[in-house]
Amino acid sequence: MRNMTQRGFQRVVQGVVVSVLTTSVGWAQTGEVTFSHDVAPILQKSCQGCHRPGQMGPMSLTTYSEVRPWARAIRRKVVERSMPPWHLDKTVGIQDFENDTSLTDQEIGLIADWVDSGAPRGSVADLPPVIEWPEEDIWGLADRYGRQPDLVVSSTEWTQSAEGQDQWWQPVVETGLTEDRWVTGIEVRPSERRITHHSVIYLQQEEQQGDHEAVVDVPGRGSYLTEFAVGKIGDIFRENTGKLLKAGSRISFDNHYHSVGEVLTDSTEVGIWFYPKGTVPKYRVYGGALGVRQAMETLDIPPGKVTTHHSYTPLAFPARLENYQPHMHIRGKAMSMEAIYPDGRVEMLSHVASFDFNWHVNYVYTDESAPVLPKGTVIHLTAWHDNTEANRANPDATQWVGWGQRSYDDMYHAHVNITYLTDEDYEQIIVERRANRTSND
Repeated sequence: MRNMTQRGFQRVVQGVVVSVLTTSVGWAQTGEVTFSHDVAPILQKSCQGCHRPGQMGPMSLTTYSEVRPWARAIRRKVVERSMPPWHLDKTVGIQDFENDTSLTDQEIGLIADWVDSGAPRGSVADLPPVIEWPEEDIWGLADRYGRQPDLVVSSTEWTQSAEGQDQWWQPVVETGLTEDRWVTGIEVRPSERRITHHSVIYLQQEEQQGDHEAVVDVPGRGSYLTEFAVGKIGDIFRENTGKLLKAGSRISFDNHYHSVGEVLTDSTEVGIWFYPKGTVPKYRVYGGALGVRQAMETLDIPPGKVTTHHSYTPLAFPARLENYQPHMHIRGKAMSMEAIYPDGRVEMLSHVASFDFNWHVNYVYTDESAPVLPKGTVIHLTAWHDNTEANRANPDATQWVGWGQRSYDDMYHAHVNITYLTDEDYEQIIVERRANRTSND
């Protein structure tokens, strides 16, 4: 499963385990560092997806004249690793991801050296070709699949007032399917992104008895299908895998809106690409909001405290975890995902050490790094919330906080797509991975 990033543009950059505390990042650069030759390619790859006209970034970073006034601020943000947003702890757990937009040690060094040397422009001839970004009203996955979505399901409209509290619009819409279909890709497209904080898309359908153990439902909503949020607009499923939409299924929207100073109306569309009729992928992918049921029952955050909460989800079958996307609200501090194996061994899979509610980063494992786990493994989530005055995002450290939909309430869970395997396939994957590790040593 691949994360479809904002506006459909994404390249893969492998991160480096490194701690940057000063201007020196432990690499040597010879010759003058310039915007045209060195900095512009980095901004294209890792920044302009959000920092360009009409997008959510607070400033555009597509030209030298746009970037130069922000040079010192850019330097500070990249050296402290708060931009681009990649909140994963690089010292523990899995480090190979398909959508890693974090900057490497060398890239941070280039930007720091460029600013420290006066932010020279360099030769126009050294500039990389300008990226032709997709238009707002097109489907980002259309080029990949060579066609428009096979099915589009739209929410009924919601009008958000110019001022006031956040609102949630949760309509349920029939898909209109009269036969079961397998999904290879999904994209979510709000018509008014300025007021859409996020849109979680759930699937409601009748499951067979054997599937009930695999489906992780959010009470009252359905099973997790996909999401639109800052930095994510859908999913692409790996080869020979997909999600199943059954005849008579329904799409349940959970749209979170906020006011931006003018009255705006939104309708959110879900575009779905199917496998050809009659094609059944080998593996069904199940979407889970892991931990949500336990959080709804137990989340308790006293005023002035940093709290720790735990959830445990047993795997009824061997499985591959495709991604890790922690979700909390403004008091969210960190979240880890561990595997507790049937023999008692514990392995840290991924740890987000500095959660930021302004970004919903989906960490998509590569084909080789995605955790493959035996039946009976327990997925252990640990969530930390900071309800103290030290949390600069905290609106009121004197309030007792529990589970709730509002951003001023809180919650915790992890959006994880799970592909269940047969015992034979599990054993084969483990043998192949061991052989690959041996050949690479």
